[in-house]
Amino acid sequence: MRLRFARYGLVLLLAGVAGFAQSASQDIKNAGRDAKDAAKETGQATAKTTKHAARRVKHTTKKVVHKSAEETQKGADKVKEKTQ
Repeated sequence: MRLRFARYGLVLLLAGVAGFAQSASQDIKNAGRDAKDAAKETGQATAKTTKHAARRVKHTTKKVVHKSAEETQKGADKVKEKTQ
């Protein structure tokens, strides 16, 4: 009986050491994957933000151009009225 418990204890001890060695290696692999995933997410967020900013710039530029054209037309109408 004592021998059986000793063997079980030894097996559990060795299994624990082997499990620890594998988990350290796996932790390093997981850290690499996490870093890769974080880089991907950062890239996607950057792309999304850039796309949004570009759309807003386009929209604002159109507003400015139309407003400028409107004001130019008003000025042209005033000159036309004065010359008639």
